[in-house]
Amino acid sequence: MSMYRISITTYSTLQIRRAFGIFFINIAILVSSGSIVSEIAFRNDVPLFFYVIIWLIISGLIFGLQFRKFKLVFSSIRQRMKNSTKWPISIKTINGICWALPFALIAFFPEFSQYLILLGIGLGNISTFVFMKKFSGLNNKEQLLVGIVSLALILPAFEIDSSFFLETQDIAILLSRLFIAVLYAIGGIYALYQKD
Repeated sequence: MSMYRISITTYSTLQIRRAFGIFFINIAILVSSGSIVSEIAFRNDVPLFFYVIIWLIISGLIFGLQFRKFKLVFSSIRQRMKNSTKWPISIKTINGICWALPFALIAFFPEFSQYLILLGIGLGNISTFVFMKKFSGLNNKEQLLVGIVSLALILPAFEIDSSFFLETQDIAILLSRLFIAVLYAIGGIYALYQKD
């Protein structure tokens, strides 16, 4: 007779929050570094397909160099996400629309892409926070913070985009991406230092 041992790893709320903090900070590093390198490439008339390579290399460096840490991070994030599988279908649908619709609209309104990205991140994170709190009893304040800051940055992004100080559209897009990096950095730092 052989014996099988099943190992189930569970994480505390604090561990999961810190995992999200690490994840958010690394998203901020990815978005900011990828955006800056892409801008340099744009200024040097690099062919379009190189942008995909740039983002893949930077992603690989950021997540690859911390592979062991990210095994724990993704495992604990997966544990939090499992809570949403118990939500009613209507709530899952609303949450999915909040995340997906603004990004889908980019295909039809590419000139508003930077605002739609901020809108998607804002609505997606806020709706996830609300539904996690209501249906799963989780108080993911870092997601709420990212969502609120994202929506709050839409107007400044629009003002920067329409400012006569900016001669080229690429600078406005770069600044919008840096806004995204900043909001994820804020959420990540908040998650790491929150005690409850």
